[in-house]
Amino acid sequence: MSRIGKKPIPVAAGVDVTLNGDHVKVKGPKGELALTCHPAMALNWDAEGRVITVARPDDVRQNRALHGLTRALIANMVEGVQKPFEKRLEIQGVGYQASLQGKTVALQVGFANTIKLPIPEGIVCEIPQPTQIIVRGIDKGVVGQFAANIRRVRPPEPYKGKGIRYFGEQVRRKAGKALAGK
Repeated sequence: MSRIGKKPIPVAAGVDVTLNGDHVKVKGPKGELALTCHPAMALNWDAEGRVITVARPDDVRQNRALHGLTRALIANMVEGVQKPFEKRLEIQGVGYQASLQGKTVALQVGFANTIKLPIPEGIVCEIPQPTQIIVRGIDKGVVGQFAANIRRVRPPEPYKGKGIRYFGEQVRRKAGKALAGK
């Protein structure tokens, strides 16, 4: 049995859950999310105990994988409509900086041109300092993907450590060229 899949998902008092076959809709104080689950997964909403449970029909490999995945996706939805998810990025490098221009994030990270990334729907970006970016939203997947797209513009390089990294990320540094022939 999947250890993650068999855990019930507790739902807080301010969150409304609607199950319609394999379609789940979660509405909370921060917004509303919907998900269509795989038809093999059986969803059960206990309104009195305020828990959602996910069950699988058999122990086929695909169903075992979908069991934990479905439970994790629904748990992230329930958590996200209560308290938005957040990813923090930091920019390191001389002259490297970020700015907000309407609904786009503009990055100056050592290229000849400024890289502009449109902010997806449902995402809020903050730039408290030119070298810090905060990405917030209720959908964990969208927040993580947009933060990864920002990081992909200029990932941290191992020699000087310049680039865009997640807050607190450790970059393994390499030694530069040693003087040859001496």
